[in-house]
Amino acid sequence: MFQLPKTCYIGLALSALAATTDASEMFAKGSPWMLGDWGGTRSELLEKGYDFTLGYTGEMGSNLHGGFDHDRTARYSDQFTFGSHLDLEKILGWHDTEFQLTITERHGDNISNDRINDPRVGGFTSAQEVWGRGETWRLTQMWIKQKYFDGALDVKFGRFGEGEDFNSFPCDFQNLAFCGSQVGNWVGGIWYNWPVSQWALRVRYNLSNALYAQVGVFEQNPSNLESGNGFKLSGSGTQGAVMPIELVWSPQVNGLKGEYRAGYYYSNAKAQDVLKDSNGQPAALSGAAYRSSSSKHGLWLGAQQQVTSLASDQSRGLSLFANATMHDKKTNAIDNYVQAGLVYKGPFDARAKDDIGFALARVHVNPAYRKNARLANQAIGTDDYDNPGFLPVQDTEYSAELYYGIHLADWLTVRPNLQYIRHPGGVSQVDGALIGGLKIQSSF
Repeated sequence: MFQLPKTCYIGLALSALAATTDASEMFAKGSPWMLGDWGGTRSELLEKGYDFTLGYTGEMGSNLHGGFDHDRTARYSDQFTFGSHLDLEKILGWHDTEFQLTITERHGDNISNDRINDPRVGGFTSAQEVWGRGETWRLTQMWIKQKYFDGALDVKFGRFGEGEDFNSFPCDFQNLAFCGSQVGNWVGGIWYNWPVSQWALRVRYNLSNALYAQVGVFEQNPSNLESGNGFKLSGSGTQGAVMPIELVWSPQVNGLKGEYRAGYYYSNAKAQDVLKDSNGQPAALSGAAYRSSSSKHGLWLGAQQQVTSLASDQSRGLSLFANATMHDKKTNAIDNYVQAGLVYKGPFDARAKDDIGFALARVHVNPAYRKNARLANQAIGTDDYDNPGFLPVQDTEYSAELYYGIHLADWLTVRPNLQYIRHPGGVSQVDGALIGGLKIQSSF
């Protein structure tokens, strides 16, 4: 048996409060903010161009069965987000100009690290997506955006992550394989998702009302990942640049919204080969340094489409989604990834704002990366998985998640979920893991 961390009870307390008040007072169900409208001050500020937010995401994970370590426990991780969005046209008279400043703070523990995955190699997905990139404060957004030519051209400059604009995807699921920009999950050494930021420029051009193309240039600086560099603004440590390009189509199919993405990324920084040395021999056997490549690249495809709706409320209905990424086999541990799923919003008339989600994912390891692990074990003369010096050989990891989103108030959603991970970390010797989760999303 285990006891839930005290922080898990935040959601229970907030849900009780959500049912007690009306209008835009504190804890009112119909308010977008838990603390209310401050006597109308918030609405007045919004009208003048000032939008201040405080968000909270908390996630609990418990290993109910299987995994690397069968000793059951629960772990909790969370994130606070402090944001301000300024409409500079209203404030300063700058035409079609916006400014965003966001600071985040993360802390907690992840059930995947030592209970689900073999710590010798770690895992690919995470049962608690909000965990990661260090328990620290970070400058996550600091950008200015301006539109030109009646909104046809959109230019954004400052500090932000690639996944904000490129390969973007919602984050309602708790498993990382179904949350956010997936390119950043599989080439995280060069593509930095939220909450990490770097200097960047993104240019978007609207080809039509439903179609736009965009290109970006992002600083590739691994020092931005370090916990002590959450507010680093200098370019010291920069190794090159990541340059994504993407085409995004947002059609109305039978009056229902859809979004389709196709993109490519290229990094001009040196990347390490996963298998060979400079002489073309396996580095694990030769003992020489792994050779380097002059670049790294990959591509992605994504689709989201609502397929049904209710005549009384078009926001309710079934939506389908799928995502795929492909990566450089010379330099990347993961060569491809695919996922698909569905979300049904408003499943019951009495719970019109609730949602149900289900998704499946497959993460595939580059064969050259697997071969390198086998040769590393050969070099030390062991094929015994239980030997502490053995390097587990990683192949394919499969993930599934089912959640029910309880919309307790416009400022509070709680999503209990069940996850199943087969071959955690792609290691066939690790038992399939069943994980119980709880995701809390709130806006203060």
